[in-house]
Amino acid sequence: MKFSCVTTRARRDERPGACLSRQVGGFTLIEVMVALVIVAVTLGAGIKAAGALMNNAQRLAEISEAQWCADNQLTGLKLAKVFPDVGESSFSCEQLGHSYSGTFKVAPTPNPNFRRIDTQMSNAAGEPLLTLSAILPNQ
Repeated sequence: MKFSCVTTRARRDERPGACLSRQVGGFTLIEVMVALVIVAVTLGAGIKAAGALMNNAQRLAEISEAQWCADNQLTGLKLAKVFPDVGESSFSCEQLGHSYSGTFKVAPTPNPNFRRIDTQMSNAAGEPLLTLSAILPNQ
């Protein structure tokens, strides 16, 4: 709170030019501007954090869909009971309206009755999303 000095005409019981103090309410322009800057910085940080959360949610959905594609392809190999040859092969799949491409990289293991399969998934733009590995037995 600020106090201001108000001079009045001298009354009988006061000396001439006496200063009467009274309370003045409110904020100064500087105080209001500082408060607005603090609010603006806080809102800016909040908007940036919300945007990051939105991007993370979209990325998580894309990776989940790509993992479903890879799991479906690996499950198809297991159910077919085919012992895959060593090498690479490509496939594509669609999940929830999005297209994904994948590559199987089949490698031998120290035990000749098993094969290691690395499945690399990419989105439609060709950006790698995930690699899923599995070991398939010779049945």
